[in-house]
Amino acid sequence: MASFNLRKAEPKDVPDLLRLIKELARYEEMEDQVKLTEKDLLEDGFGDHPFYHCVVAEVPTEHQKAEGYSVIGFAMYYFTYDPWIGKLLYLEDFFVMKEYRGFGIGSEILKKLSETAVKTRCSSMHFIVAESNQASINFYKRRGALDLSLEEGWRLFRIDKQNLLKLSAEE
Repeated sequence: MASFNLRKAEPKDVPDLLRLIKELARYEEMEDQVKLTEKDLLEDGFGDHPFYHCVVAEVPTEHQKAEGYSVIGFAMYYFTYDPWIGKLLYLEDFFVMKEYRGFGIGSEILKKLSETAVKTRCSSMHFIVAESNQASINFYKRRGALDLSLEEGWRLFRIDKQNLLKLSAEE
């Protein structure tokens, strides 16, 4: 199966995006943490000032599996800025359905993101990979990615919405 197409996501892709996000979360055993709705994805990703950008991988009808999905992979990203090195492309999520892995789709998505980063003069691409996802860690390392947790000792933190509200209300 060599026939697939990469393209910019469109509003009509939102149901497929949410389905793939849930599949990724299930793969990472975190499905209960997906709170987004199709409405959120539509409002946040499409319009005058999108919070994210997205590339989808689709297959023609003859390569669809029994479920009949044509959108079989995606990469969600956005641009951010690092005061030490400048513009970055931040890869938030990247997923190809299991039955479509091994055909070069993930490699082509990563190539497309790399082209986008170069074209927009980004100094690098950053992303997070679950420690338990050794297949993805190996995929990225084979392509030159450095594990900053090991190399530089950085830790990822999160302030959840409850604490954001608490902090914003402090006097």
